[in-house]
Amino acid sequence: MTLRTAASAGTTGGTDRSAARGGFGPKLVVPLMLGSVLNPINSTMIATVLVAIGGTFHAGAADTVWLVSCLYLASAVGQPTMGRLADRLGPRRVFLAGLLIVGAAGVVGAVAPALGWLIVSRVLLGIGTSAAYPAAMALLRAHSQRIGVPTPRTVLGLLSLAGLSSAAVGPVLGGVLAATLGWRAVFAVNVPLAAVGFVLAALWLPGGRATAAPGPLPAPRDAARPAPQPPTQPVPAPPPRKSTADLDPVGLVLFAAVLTALMLFLMRLDAPPWPLLALAVVLGAALTRWELRRTAPFLDLRMLARNRGLSLTYLRHGLTYLVIYCVMYGYAQWLEEAHGMSSADAGLVMLPMSVAAMATSLLGARTKGIRAPLTVAAVLLAGGGVVLLAAGHTTPAFALAAAGALFGLPQGLASTANQAAVYAQAPPGETGSAAGLQRTAQYLGAITAAALIGLFYGQRASDSGLHAMALTSGLLAVAVLLLTVLDRSLRTSRGRT
Repeated sequence: MTLRTAASAGTTGGTDRSAARGGFGPKLVVPLMLGSVLNPINSTMIATVLVAIGGTFHAGAADTVWLVSCLYLASAVGQPTMGRLADRLGPRRVFLAGLLIVGAAGVVGAVAPALGWLIVSRVLLGIGTSAAYPAAMALLRAHSQRIGVPTPRTVLGLLSLAGLSSAAVGPVLGGVLAATLGWRAVFAVNVPLAAVGFVLAALWLPGGRATAAPGPLPAPRDAARPAPQPPTQPVPAPPPRKSTADLDPVGLVLFAAVLTALMLFLMRLDAPPWPLLALAVVLGAALTRWELRRTAPFLDLRMLARNRGLSLTYLRHGLTYLVIYCVMYGYAQWLEEAHGMSSADAGLVMLPMSVAAMATSLLGARTKGIRAPLTVAAVLLAGGGVVLLAAGHTTPAFALAAAGALFGLPQGLASTANQAAVYAQAPPGETGSAAGLQRTAQYLGAITAAALIGLFYGQRASDSGLHAMALTSGLLAVAVLLLTVLDRSLRTSRGRT
């Protein structure tokens, strides 16, 4: 599949205003953005209250870490699952159902009598918050087909910005809530957030699903051509596909089992439990065999093999976020343990990384191509790795802040560009599933990053551990650059993006 520069023709101000008049205004975008903040903000809010939770339930770090890991695992499985449900049952229904689950999770966490109940709450949060992003992508594509107006790239950029900004403010919000209302408020805050999101979504979001039949594309094929006019006749709805068998529950269970075994293996890279890796391989083989025999598989391996561009986008996105999460978590830990900073000072040093990511997310939403911002992002990632190789515990704070910003810049560019690539490369009628798998790739990057940080640092962060992480990040950035430059699906008909 070839991506045209036209995939981002909506980046110009005139196109954006036209699209807004056509139905991409605040009533559509605001509920989608609110839903999209719930997963990243819950991913990071918990960081500031783990010690308090451990004190309440007399649990150590080895136990409370499951509050982090279980949400990533539930999200990695939940994102493609919710995306598939959105494609089958309609994105609006799935979006609303996800918010109900988030509200229930908030109640469970607020009254949890034991650590196990908090883990249940976090799993429910992972599942419920996973509905928003894939459902939003599916809803935008369906809405675009319905009205015959391409989805503006800026709308996709706003979804990306919502996730990046909420992840950045998550630790601060968690600390404020814990200091004023107690750590249970970090769970309880999901109840009003979900309630507001549910009301706005119920009032403003349109229904319907994207059709799998040929119809108006979500973006024009050539930037020089005018946006397609609304169809003279209604776009036919896809045939009903709501049976339980079509959702492939066996494939879903096998997929979850593979990810669980792989995560447990990665969490112990210092003393690798090889039987778990062998189990993951066996389960992966069983999953492959099962899915290849299905007419409607949960994980469409044949489609991924045919759609090389989409598969490369997943790989590129996962590797990019592997580097970003290594820095996001590993750099902050090094600042405190090796450089001797307080948590507050380390947060201030990391702040430019978050600000840079948000700024380039908006910039990426305004670019006219996909390949160019991805290439710049890969080069910046490699540059950041080189800079960290020269850093040490005597490096001034302002230089360390600048180094962190070097990783924030590519985060925003890669997030919006890969999001636009998935939107353009996804098969018709499968946008939700495709978007969910993109997030799964991102969470696998997060899980792997956590494992690598433990391997590099051991019991305590050090300069040598930071340099090993920086070298690995630089090599991974080079791999991302090669995946971008050599990916022919990102080229336009004129040979560039």
